[in-house]
This record gives sequence, C-alpha cells and structure tokens, in this order.
Amino acid sequence: MRLSLLLVAVVSSGCVTQGTFDAMQADRDAQVATLKERDKQVTDLKSALAAEQATVKVLSSKIAELEAAYGKTQSDKSALEGALAELKKRKEETEARVAEFKALLEKFKGLIDSGKLKVTIREGRMVVELATDILFASGSASLSKDGKAAIVEVAELLKTIPVRKFQVEGHTDNVPMKGAFKSNWELASARALTVLHAMVDAGLAPERISAASFGDSRPTRDNATPENRAANRRIEIVVVPDLSSLPGFEELRRVQ
Repeated sequence: MRLSLLLVAVVSSGCVTQGTFDAMQADRDAQVATLKERDKQVTDLKSALAAEQATVKVLSSKIAELEAAYGKTQSDKSALEGALAELKKRKEETEARVAEFKALLEKFKGLIDSGKLKVTIREGRMVVELATDILFASGSASLSKDGKAAIVEVAELLKTIPVRKFQVEGHTDNVPMKGAFKSNWELASARALTVLHAMVDAGLAPERISAASFGDSRPTRDNATPENRAANRRIEIVVVPDLSSLPGFEELRRVQ
C-alpha cells in the first residue's frame, strides 16, 4: 500500500510520465504476485512435512500401545514382537523420508529462494519442478542459455545425493502444437530428453537418470487461464522411490 501511495505521489508531482508510472506499477504487481506464490510454496511444503511427521506420531503411539499390552504367554509375545518390529520398521522408514526431504530442501534452498524451481511431495514422491518457460522458448526443445545454466546447477546438486535415481518428466499445457512437433507428447518428450542429456553432460551418471513424457495429461491446474497454462508447462525431476523399503516388498520378491 505504501508503495502504491508513493507511486501516485510521484506521478502527481510531475516527476515521471504516466508511462513510467504504469511500468513501475506493473513491476510492483509482479513482485507482489511472486511473493504470494512463494508463500503458497512454503505452505505446501510445510503441509507435506506435517503429514509425514503426523505419520511418525501415529506410529509412535501404536508402538507405545503394543509395548504397554505386551502379552504374558509365549504365543502372545511372538505375535506382539512381530507387530512391534513391523511398526518400528515403518516408523524408521517414515523418519528417513522426512529427513531426506528436509535435506533435499536444504540443498535446493538457493534455487528455491531465487524462484528458479520448487520442491514438493506429490503422489508420495519427492519432486523438483522447473517451469519450462525459463528453460525453453515457446514450442522449442532447445535449452536457453539461462535454462542450461539452471539445469547444470540442478545436476551438480543431484550428484551429491547418494544412491538415488532420478526421472526427468516433461509436461505441457493443452494448447495444440503447430510447429515441428506433432503433439504435446513429442514436445514434452524432446524437452525431457534435452534436460537429461544436459544433466549427463554436467556429470550425472547415465545409469542414475531416465526420461518420460506426459504431454498435457497431468496438469497441476486447469488450463483455463494463461497463468495456469504456464504452471502446467514444466519439467519435473522425480526422486525415484526405493521399492525395497515399501511394505510387502520381501513377500513380492519371494513370489518370483
């Protein structure tokens, strides 16, 4: 509000032209929009972390209940010991996911604060999201100079995460293609592969990365406005889950 009043005062005093004032007002509106988006990202991240931490709390409570109800007969003890061991394992795995997510946020803090990317949890997966409008020109799969620099920076950080594998996923809005690509599937695929090659060139081991295209099939918002379509045009770098840590994995392996 103070900035708006100051701008009006400046124009009224005749210090700047109306055109200059309009440009200053537009810049101010853009800054406010950016701050609102950052606040939303922080809120989403806090919600994701709170959900994981709530799971830890529930598991801790169940463990305490089992320990309190520890049976007296040998059969009761065996059953309770098995259930207790499984709950403790799940609790440790959940705590490990929370710790890993916090570590990922810390690694990408500089890029998040600069507005180059977002980090979130979606469908149980940790996701690094980059807007393609920063990386590519409209309808193009060639990285811009700034886009390549951003991808190299991301690759350098991913290299410091041990063991994990990553999948680069290309997403678009639903506007039909008119250029070199037959459809949004081809455009998203080409962009994902371009990012993959740039990351491998930056030193990320090829066996740790793959690429996929989802075209316009997985929007994060409806495509009703230019702002929403821009949000749907994105590259997502997904931290591939370790299936061996999922419940029932040992049973599945024995079935083979």
